[in-house]
Amino acid sequence: MLEELELRDLGPIRQARIAPAAGMTAITGETGAGKSMLLNAIRLISGGDADSGLVTAGSQQAWVQGIFTMETGCRAAHLAREAGADLEGEEHAQDKTQTAELFLARSMPASGRSRAMLDGHTVPKSVLAEISAELITIHGQSDQLRIASPARQREFLDMVAGNAPLVASYSQDWEALKAMDERLARLRSQEVSARQRASYLRDAIGQIDKVDPKPGEEAELRERRDRIENAAQINQGLAAALSALDSSQMDLDAEGAGAVDLINRAISSLRSIGVGDFFDQTADRLQSINADLSDMVFSLAGQMDQEEGIEDLDSLNSRIHALSELTRQWGPDLEDVIKWREQAAFEIEDLDASPEKLAELDQDRHRLFDQAMKSAQALHDRREQAARELAATVSQELDSLAMSGSRLDIRVSARKAQEASAAGVSGETSGPEGQGGTWPLDAHGLDDIEFLFTPFPGSPQLPMGKSASGGELSRLMLAMELAAAGKASSPQGMTFIFDEVDAGVGGKAAVELGKRLAKLAQSAQVIVVTHLPQVASWAKSQFVVSKGQAGADEAVSTSVTEVGGEDRVREIARMLSGSESATSLDHARELLDSTRL
Repeated sequence: MLEELELRDLGPIRQARIAPAAGMTAITGETGAGKSMLLNAIRLISGGDADSGLVTAGSQQAWVQGIFTMETGCRAAHLAREAGADLEGEEHAQDKTQTAELFLARSMPASGRSRAMLDGHTVPKSVLAEISAELITIHGQSDQLRIASPARQREFLDMVAGNAPLVASYSQDWEALKAMDERLARLRSQEVSARQRASYLRDAIGQIDKVDPKPGEEAELRERRDRIENAAQINQGLAAALSALDSSQMDLDAEGAGAVDLINRAISSLRSIGVGDFFDQTADRLQSINADLSDMVFSLAGQMDQEEGIEDLDSLNSRIHALSELTRQWGPDLEDVIKWREQAAFEIEDLDASPEKLAELDQDRHRLFDQAMKSAQALHDRREQAARELAATVSQELDSLAMSGSRLDIRVSARKAQEASAAGVSGETSGPEGQGGTWPLDAHGLDDIEFLFTPFPGSPQLPMGKSASGGELSRLMLAMELAAAGKASSPQGMTFIFDEVDAGVGGKAAVELGKRLAKLAQSAQVIVVTHLPQVASWAKSQFVVSKGQAGADEAVSTSVTEVGGEDRVREIARMLSGSESATSLDHARELLDSTRL
């Protein structure tokens, strides 16, 4: 909801501040007073084109700001946060909802580029346009032409029908079908380079599978190789030491004497002397030394057995080399090689477009198409039903808006299969193969939707935007908004702005027009620019735009003032008769008293 609109130096308005009511607000004033500047201000904060010619003469720039309140979970708040706004929510005690304020501003220099701001931060004007589209709907003659586009008409119909779940379901099915069509098209258009790629992948996978690498294997083998290389040196030293100590450990038939054998001979020689304790003691000491040497021989021989059990170094080096070749081509690590091999296996499935593979994918494609068609048909049926209901409701509303005999018709046409040389996606169409053509599904279903307006009895049905005056189109849009009001899927907290809605209306029809606007204001904020007192009297608040003199320089300026009480009675009287006579004042009071829902 628009809480406040403030503008400075825009056209004849030097400064103005408007705080519209939560329900219906009327903007009134004499023709040419500058009411259009308020609409221009709203268009500026809605991302509209800037016109430096609207800057007040003598001013450097015009500035406009709108303050909106919204629920923190709405789409506008989501878009604002994505654009960098920091929304602080405030919880309401009544319904526990959280709302936040959002500031949209625009400055427009007399020369140079305009500047768009969101909560004080500069943003592209497209950001303001995207966010304001969720907050404001302007129904002026130029703004209403947007509804003439088929896309906007489809969106409006889906919104009124509450088709969001059906649209989401179809979109998911459509994306899956389109992805499959693109995959099939890619496979069928493979050239020599693709086949070469498949051949390379098969060879590479064969090389990797032949080696059959394991994660972390290369590092483990290098560690074992280092140990083996050192073991060769140890083995050589052990053999020499054992030969010196006990040659029989290396060769059972060895005839050479080792240290153990020589000491045994010395012991035997000393003991054979048989004289004195000295020789016996020396023999005992040699016996002890020999026992230690025997222990050493036993230990060294055990080490020799362990080293002889290690695998062949050549085979180990060969394995390391094979693994290194894999990491050189598809590494840097064996884990990368293994991952690459897995991805290559998936890629080769697509590149290797065998007839069996294509036939399998075709079956998947038929299944996806059938599902998309089922979803599209469900959406089509709901649109047809909603179109009949909406057209009948809008036509009934038009009778109440001084447009008796006018009628809205909504045509929902399912596109049929068309002949084509090949099935599948073509632009935004898709269809089953083998059926001689394509079913023109697109991202939004299989429907062509067209809103047709009959402005008077006997007139042909004409597309919206090309068949009505500005006032008629405004009333048609009012009737459409009334038909959408209260729907669970209709935008909450929306601000509707109507301009020229009262063109060509008077008398009883004017009263009914005001009543219908007030009814819409029960579920949304409504701001209407009007010349009719029968319309303005229904408003909850009223602002008057009037001309005045700026000062000694005699320059004309425009003021915007909220009126209430007797001031509002006098403004309604002026609108009724152009004067403030006792009769017109009484009529104004009577009108204000009678226009209450």
